[in-house]
Amino acid sequence: MRLGRIGGVVSVMALAAALTACGSSQKTVDAQPSAGSGAGAAGALIGVTMPTKSSERWIHDGDNVKSQLEKLGYQVDLQYAENDIPTQANQIENQITKGAKLLIVASIDGTAITSQLQQAADNKIPVIAYDRLIRNSPNVDYYATFDNFKVGVQQATSLLKGLEGKKGPLNVELFAGSPDDNNATFFFQGAMSVLQPKIDDGTLTVKSGQTDFKTTAILRWDPATAQKRMEDILTTTYTGDAKVDGVLSPYDGISIGILSALKSNGYGTSGQPYPIVTGQDAELASVKSIIAGEQYSTIFKDTRKLAEQTVKMADAVLKGGKPEVNNTKDYENGTKVVPAYLLDPVIVDKTNYQEIIVGGNYYTEDQLK
Repeated sequence: MRLGRIGGVVSVMALAAALTACGSSQKTVDAQPSAGSGAGAAGALIGVTMPTKSSERWIHDGDNVKSQLEKLGYQVDLQYAENDIPTQANQIENQITKGAKLLIVASIDGTAITSQLQQAADNKIPVIAYDRLIRNSPNVDYYATFDNFKVGVQQATSLLKGLEGKKGPLNVELFAGSPDDNNATFFFQGAMSVLQPKIDDGTLTVKSGQTDFKTTAILRWDPATAQKRMEDILTTTYTGDAKVDGVLSPYDGISIGILSALKSNGYGTSGQPYPIVTGQDAELASVKSIIAGEQYSTIFKDTRKLAEQTVKMADAVLKGGKPEVNNTKDYENGTKVVPAYLLDPVIVDKTNYQEIIVGGNYYTEDQLK
């Protein structure tokens, strides 16, 4: 059995899944004004909280949001919580106390800040969820993110593309993101919409047997946790001549951990190349790894554009307008459907990184050396 023969089917399936996921995002609609509409905009303080500086992408996100808000004349209190939930809760409370007129929150745990959001609502402070949906609260006004189901579809599609031409059945292992991040389930569901039929027909085999989200999830997206899980899988499952052909990884940091475990077990040599390993976020180390022929692909989410869209939302709300949204159906947070704006992600691999990453001025050639 060769994956080359099913390439066309995979493409059709991936396209169909992606279109299904973003079906409600095909037309732009207006959301209702938030509780803070009409608040004075000139010089207003905006609180921005990001999860951690340990991930390169969040540094870019924070810097981009802050600089773009400041260009519009806003004051910005930018905070990082280093993946500590109580710290992020305290940061939000402090921003409210300081008189913030709007909050932009990339939550660590989307269920853990409901009391802080109630405090914001009591003070008529609108809240924009940034990239990660905040759950179990009616006090989330808008959500800016990428099409997360499509991200998963793209990860699975690139995994199958990398496996094309290899004789099956092929051994793949599955990794998912943090269970407290709402995006992680969308990534996994999108990926499995493409991979599950190939598992069912025997083209792909998950040799470890670990195929459900709970088992494959990596708390806090931690690379060390991912490395340990991959090492355990290799030790317990891949004995004798059995080899891993591909790994679904939802994030570049997790991919680096997976590749470290694989390298320690003899992969990456001339006799045993690395499996096809996916990723997400186009972090610098992973783009270099792709160029070096280690990691196979990543999903590029241009955080400059996400910041730009979020800043437009914030500016519209503070000036009493209606922010542009393009999805009012898919992001139910447990108490309400949050109006959202979804941006499109892009698959990046060795064949197109020059065009997408360098050509788009995301990284320079010198940075990628």
